[in-house]
This record gives sequence, C-alpha cells and structure tokens, in this order.
Amino acid sequence: MRRFTIACASTVVLFGTVACSSSSAAPETSDTPTSLAPTTVMPTEAPSTTAPELPKFPLTGTDIIDPAVADRPAIIVKIDNAPGARPQTGITKADIVYEENVESWTRFAAVFHSQGSDPIGPIRSGRTQDINLGTSLDHPLLVWSGGNATVTSLINKSELVNMSVSAAGPNGGYYRSTDKKAPHNLFTKLSNIWALDEGRGGRPPAQFDYRTTGEALTGSAATGVKLKMDGSMKASWSWDPTSGTYLRNHEDKPHVEADGTRVSTNNVVVIVCDYKTSVADSRSPEAQTTGTGVVWVFADGRYVEGTWTRADNRSGWTLTAADGSLIELTPGRTWVELIREGQAVVVPEGSDLASVPWPGSQK
Repeated sequence: MRRFTIACASTVVLFGTVACSSSSAAPETSDTPTSLAPTTVMPTEAPSTTAPELPKFPLTGTDIIDPAVADRPAIIVKIDNAPGARPQTGITKADIVYEENVESWTRFAAVFHSQGSDPIGPIRSGRTQDINLGTSLDHPLLVWSGGNATVTSLINKSELVNMSVSAAGPNGGYYRSTDKKAPHNLFTKLSNIWALDEGRGGRPPAQFDYRTTGEALTGSAATGVKLKMDGSMKASWSWDPTSGTYLRNHEDKPHVEADGTRVSTNNVVVIVCDYKTSVADSRSPEAQTTGTGVVWVFADGRYVEGTWTRADNRSGWTLTAADGSLIELTPGRTWVELIREGQAVVVPEGSDLASVPWPGSQK
C-alpha cells in the first residue's frame, strides 16, 4: 500500500539582545528614563518549501479529493465481452479491469472505487476465478447476474459481498435494456449498489505500486501489444501520445463504448498465468493468480518485462524487473490481461499493429 509523506517546516527561533544603561548622577527633576526598555525579536517560522502530499486512491495512485468517496468499498462488476454485448457501457470509468479467459471470448472483472458509472453493463455471471482476484480488495461488492449452484455457494462463503440481481433485491437498480438481446442486456447503476452496502465492504488496499506523477517507466519504447485469447477473442493496445493513454482495438477496429467513448487505459499489465479447470464447471477455465510468473508492463509508451508475485489471495501484485527493482505503474487506470503463455506479442517501436502477426499466427 502506498505510504503518505508529510513535509514539515523547520522552526527557526531568533533571540533579541537586551541593552541596559544607568546613571547615578541623573537629576531628580529629569523626565529621562534611567534605562532603556528591552527590545525583543519575536520568533519566526521558516516557510515550508514543499507542499504536503495528498493522500492517494489505493487503486489508481491519484489524489483523493473527496475522503467520503475513498472510504467506500470497491465494486467488482462482471461485464460481458461476447459480440452481442458490445458496445459496453461504463468500463472506461473502472480503476482496474481484469480480462479473463472464459469458455469462449473473454469476460471483464471491472473494479470501481474512485468513480462509478450509472449505468454499467452488460452484466454477466461470475466465475470461481473471481474469488481469488477479489479477496485482496477487502470484502468488495460483487455485481453479477448470478451463477450455477457451486459458483453461488463458493461466492457466498467467500469474502466477496454478493450483489447479484436476487441478492441485491428491488433497490439494486438492475434492469434490462431494449437495445440488446438477452442475456446481453442486463444493466445496473453503481450508485444503487453503494447505497445498499450497509457497511459490509471495506476500503480496498492498493493492488499495485505507483510512481510519482511525472516519473517515467524505465524500459524500452514500444507501440503496444496484441492479444489472442481463448475462443475467437483478438484485441490490441497501442500507445497514443496525444491522449497519453493506450487505446484498445477489437480485431482491427476501435473498441468503443455505447456513447462513442474509446476504451483506453493508462497502464496495460500482461500477467502470464496458468489456467486450471474450475470445480464449478469442467468447461470453465480458472486463472491461477497466486504464486509467481512472467509479467509485461506497458506505461507511458514504454515496456518492461519482469516477474509478478502474489503470495496469497489477500495480497496485491508485486511486479519486479530483471534487475530486482520494483516496477511501478503510472498513476491512473490499469487494464490487466490474464493470459496463457503465448497469447500475447509485443509490438515494438516503429511498427504498426497491422505489421505484427497475431500470437500463434504465421502471417
């Protein structure tokens, strides 16, 4: 967790000199005082040259403006990424987005804390892999459409707070949109979900380490990264110096939200991990997000390869470069790609996305 630094001004105290004189021969009728009053120089405090550092949001490393917002729990929203679900709504407002392999295509576990989205969706079912991802957020509220009996039981026994349609009830804000077909049309409002918290969630701790604003990532310049995940999911991220963010494509087309907002992020963290079979469904892969493995970090138009470590599901991510130094992210939003080995390729500096083959492709 990021620690705050407090700059204190030093106090310099100057003591005045007292001058005294006397005369034993002064006439009795003189109004002249026999001694001078002492002169005292008041202590002065040297001005501080460093402004106190503001507290930071734990999931972005950005300044906290409203303490009440910072004290609320995190919300994890399971968002659909199948073709029928696009365009989505609200994902660019998430502090962290995990992209997971599922049975086909991918699914997003979008984590909201510093800001929310009204509405958010389309919302789909949870997976057992969401438990390990979410436990480190200190009792986050899980917004999902539900799941099979085993997934539901495991969620209810976990430290995640069930905020499914049935668990949240009529005040949860859930509704079906008319512009998409079921099951890709379930939405809610996060303001409703936070209002239902009733103190069950905790303020999330930091999941990553962040650099001081203005510091650059140490690494090699790179255009971005291309991904080919389970099923038919192809996506890419490319650095855009104009916006200072990475822009996302689906296939070769811009990934945009329903209101036309381009999906973007400040950091792309590619986690190479194993996938095992979920105990809830033999068709469902489960990302193994504790232990250690290879990580690629993209920030500020640069790229560095290192090692991710996560001791247990209550721990955040520790990212370490080959020289043993800590890899710190740019303050802002982060997109985490949970890939199998071989599902991503770096697009080097000077190359455009189209010139680099998709992972596993001979083209």
